[in-house]
Amino acid sequence: MPLKTFIREFGNISNKSPARKDNHRRGRSHIAPEASSSSSSSSSSSSSSSSSSTLSLAGSSTPIIEQGQWANLPPELLLDIIQRVETKEKCWPGRRDVVACASVCKSWREITKEIVKTPEQCGFFTFPISLKQPGPRDAPIQCFIRRERETSTYRLHLGLSPALSGDLSKQLLVAKRVRRATCTDFMIYLKGDDFSKSSNDYIGKLRSNFLGSKFNIFESQPQYDSTAQSTPRSRWKTYLKSVPPKVPTISLNTASISYELNVLRTKGPRRLKCIMYSIPVSSLEEGGTARTPTAFANCPDEDPSPPVDSKGKKPRMGFNSTVCGKPPKSVQSTALALKNKSPRWHEQLQCWCLNFKGRVTVASVKNFQLVAAAEPGHNIAVAEQDKVILQFGKIGKDIFTMDYRYPLSAFQAFAICLSSFGTKPVCE
Repeated sequence: MPLKTFIREFGNISNKSPARKDNHRRGRSHIAPEASSSSSSSSSSSSSSSSSSTLSLAGSSTPIIEQGQWANLPPELLLDIIQRVETKEKCWPGRRDVVACASVCKSWREITKEIVKTPEQCGFFTFPISLKQPGPRDAPIQCFIRRERETSTYRLHLGLSPALSGDLSKQLLVAKRVRRATCTDFMIYLKGDDFSKSSNDYIGKLRSNFLGSKFNIFESQPQYDSTAQSTPRSRWKTYLKSVPPKVPTISLNTASISYELNVLRTKGPRRLKCIMYSIPVSSLEEGGTARTPTAFANCPDEDPSPPVDSKGKKPRMGFNSTVCGKPPKSVQSTALALKNKSPRWHEQLQCWCLNFKGRVTVASVKNFQLVAAAEPGHNIAVAEQDKVILQFGKIGKDIFTMDYRYPLSAFQAFAICLSSFGTKPVCE
C-alpha cells in the first residue's frame, strides 16, 4: 500500500472514532505549521477525556487537544513514516505532506522537527522559519520576484521563473511599499492577507532615507519588558477568545545598505555595500557558522535571555517600540561586509557585463551580484571571496530573479533586493 494511502486510511479511522466526533461537538483543534504563520489558530474546550489530553501549541500558549489514536503510535513506526515522507518529497508542493505530518499532533510535530533539516543542510524549505535560516553552502536557492505596480507589492516565489514554475511556484514572502514623508518602508510579511504591522505575519521591514541611497533592514524581535509579559489570566482570556496571544516586539537593525553617490553622473552600474550586523565575518572562515534561528521571535513560549547593557541592566522599551540606532561598534567591527561585483566593459556590446549564468536576460541598472568584501586581516579563502552570495537581475517586465546562498537567509536576500527598486537619481 502506498504511504500516502496508508496515512489517508489511518486518518479516516481517526475521524470516524467516537472520541473524534465527541471532540468535534465540543470544539475544533488545529495545529498550524508555524506559530507566526498560524493566522487561524484554533482553541478547544477544557474538558478532560480518556482518549485526549490538553497541550500547548509550539510557539503559542493556546491549548489544543491531542488525539490519542494519533499520539499513541509506536515511536519507531512514527519515525519510519515521517522519514519516508521527508525523503520522498524534496520540493513543493510535495513538501506539504511533511508539513501535514507536523500538523497532526504535538508528538508528530516534535519528531518531524528533529528529522527536517535546515536549508543550509538540505537546500530546500519546509517550515516558515526556514526563510530566516541561512541558505545552502554549495548551490544557491533560485527564486524570482514579481512586482505589482498597481498595488506597490512585491512577491517572492520559489522557482526558476514564472514560465517554468507556473502555478506550482511556492510563494515565500510578500513586501508592501509604503511611502512616507521622509522615507520609504518595505513591510515584509509571510503572507499578503493583512498589510499591517500588528499582523502575525509581519516579520520585518526595509527602510530607506529620503534620497533612496541608504537603507536599514529591521527584523522583528521579542521585547524584554517584564511589564508587558503575558500573565496566566491574560492567557486564559486569550484561550477563551480563540485568539493567539500577541507578544510585544521591537525592530532591531540587523543590516545596512548604502549606494555610492554618483556626483559626476558617470555612466555605469550602481555601486552598493551591505553590512550584515547579524552575520559575523567569521561565518565565511573555515569551520565558521552563521546564526540559525529555530523559531520565530513572536513565540510566547520562547524565553531567551534579555539583552543587557554596559551597566548590567535590562533595557526597558515600550510596546511595539522600534530601535532605529546602529548596533555597538564591537558588533560593527566583526560584521560581514558585502560589495557588488565589479562588471567588465564589453567592447562589442558596448555595455557593462556580468556573468549571471543565464539567469538574467534584460539589461538594467538594478542587476547586481554581491560577494564578500574581505580585508587582509580576515582568514577567508580566495575561492570563498570570489563566490557570488547573492545575485539579482531582470528577466522580463516586472519579473526579476533572485539567487542566494549561505550565509544569507531568504528574508535578508529579499530585503537587499528590494533596495534596488525605485529611482535613485543621486546614485545613477
